[in-house]
Amino acid sequence: MARISAIEAGGRNVLAFLDMLATSEGTATIGDDGYNVLVGSTPSSPRLFASYADHPRVLVDLPRLGIKSSAAGRYQVLARYYDAYSQQLGLSNFGPINQDRIALQLIRECKALDDIRRGYVATAIRKCRSRWASLPGAGYGQHEHQLDTLLAAYHAADGISI
Repeated sequence: MARISAIEAGGRNVLAFLDMLATSEGTATIGDDGYNVLVGSTPSSPRLFASYADHPRVLVDLPRLGIKSSAAGRYQVLARYYDAYSQQLGLSNFGPINQDRIALQLIRECKALDDIRRGYVATAIRKCRSRWASLPGAGYGQHEHQLDTLLAAYHAADGISI
């Protein structure tokens, strides 16, 4: 579950959306609710980092995708984006609540936060697809989930949609 408060997040739908993102990114059931997960982890083969003091900055080779990535945490944030958002948001570490704050900022930048609050989740997913490779239509060449799967994860996390 997301660690940020419902008040700071903007309501239960936003918390459910964060949980849906973690499910989509494949981190929700690994380690500390995904907050300490390195890219390429699976439930049967987790790769975890030990400290939230900073982004782990581990470059992981993903030969199946032909890339190397520094993605880490519940929302698979790249090290370079953590650096920018930690400065922008005044964050002092890569802890769970700060990872939630980064995800919220990404959602805000996609102009999807009001859609989520109002229950227009499919619209919000579409708007956020440029930020998360696992969302349908992202186009990064990685596994993309079907919309129905993501809506089911959102509803399982107590989100309400229209």
